[in-house]
Amino acid sequence: MPHTLTITQAHKKLKTKAISSEELTSACIKQIENVDDKLNAVVHRNFELAIEKAKEVDKKGTFDHTLTGIPYLAKDVYCEKGVPTTACSNILRNKDYVAPFDSTTTQRLKAVGAISIGKTNTDEFTMGASTESSCYGVTTCPWDTSRVAGGSSGGSAAAVAADECTFALGTDTGGSIRQPAGFCGCIGLRSTYGRTSRYGVMSMASSLDSIGSLAKSVEDIALLLSTIAGKDPLDATTSSVPVPDYLVKLNGDIKGITVGIPKEYFPDELDPEVREAIENAIETLKKLGVKTKEISLPHTKYAVPTYYIICPSEVCSNMARFDGIRYGHTAKAGDLIEYYFNARSEGFGDEVKRRIMIGTYALSAGYYDAYYRQAQKVRTLIKQDFEKAFEEVDVIAGPVSPTPAFKIGAHTDDPVAMYLEDVFSVSQALAGIPALSIPCGFSKDKLPIAIQIMGPQWGEERVLNVGYSFQKEAWPEGIPKPEIA
Repeated sequence: MPHTLTITQAHKKLKTKAISSEELTSACIKQIENVDDKLNAVVHRNFELAIEKAKEVDKKGTFDHTLTGIPYLAKDVYCEKGVPTTACSNILRNKDYVAPFDSTTTQRLKAVGAISIGKTNTDEFTMGASTESSCYGVTTCPWDTSRVAGGSSGGSAAAVAADECTFALGTDTGGSIRQPAGFCGCIGLRSTYGRTSRYGVMSMASSLDSIGSLAKSVEDIALLLSTIAGKDPLDATTSSVPVPDYLVKLNGDIKGITVGIPKEYFPDELDPEVREAIENAIETLKKLGVKTKEISLPHTKYAVPTYYIICPSEVCSNMARFDGIRYGHTAKAGDLIEYYFNARSEGFGDEVKRRIMIGTYALSAGYYDAYYRQAQKVRTLIKQDFEKAFEEVDVIAGPVSPTPAFKIGAHTDDPVAMYLEDVFSVSQALAGIPALSIPCGFSKDKLPIAIQIMGPQWGEERVLNVGYSFQKEAWPEGIPKPEIA
């Protein structure tokens, strides 16, 4: 079953001609056709073009790069030339928006021969933690389709876990790669802010958004990061810090490193099964020779309110371009003001409207100093918490989410409860540091639970090596797969 292979496994078979790129791509397409009616993970399908590209790769016959001939899915905020890109919002879907250019990330993947087979579901403009705000409907968890796949990269996580692709692209603003990866039982990395280019990826919060990937092994994540990371002249926020070969750096030796355990990440309210799984994972790391040290990240309790002031403030700015005139949904109206009102009211969903209103309020005259400016000050304190901690420890470990995947509709009428799902995943975004989500156990209901490995700025090499060592020890035969009923 070629579609179940990791990138590195598939590359070996492609290199030896044991399988062809067309066979691998066709297997992923067939899996989408077989199971996606239950998952709703894939919202745009580029199947014919993908098969054509695969045939071209096979005809050329050289697989010098590990990603050559490998099929992938991209979250529906990545622009790909000639492919619908709607951010799962009616404001673009109603006009059948097709991107006229490629994002830097998809361009770099295409340059080495990777094959795009479609776009994955996301919360509208990535605003959410469950994909329930998508105009295409919710993506379900492959382990239990009565539950959410997480968000906003829920479609990408579900697709990887269900073997609909070999890997998928996601974005992480406040946990949007790590949380769905944890819910679905695959691996996801949020990279350091500025490590990967945001050019051609529709923005939610420009100072928080980070580009990353979801895959079936840490080895694959390392390979992908080496390919897509680096300075981009089209994105001024990318850094000139050299990009190492992350794959070569995976030596599996973590003996003697110190892992920080933040006490704020283990409150009394933490789900007992999540606590047990994380504690067991920490014991596994100890067996591998690491030392642990309890640390404090004292401003963690302010992370969610800080995030939900800064993020909506940036949202209201980024959403201003979707006015129905330059592009976006059009509406009937008697004058220009009514036109703006109708186009945006009809095009945007409730969560986007909510964040635009919160952000506009926080930035308005008389309230800017009381909310936005104060939030930015607390953001600095949160960043300093991590900087101080990394003077004492090499990496930090804790839960990704307070619970396993929750039921569809559980938080529909309570947006604050939905925001609190991000309690362990927004601090890293505010500080701009990398964090890896990797499965570490299962609940009694057979739902995946994940541990989060955090590192200092530009510390992906360290984070990936700890994750790689843990995966080899915890899942020597590979991470378990869901049986989709």
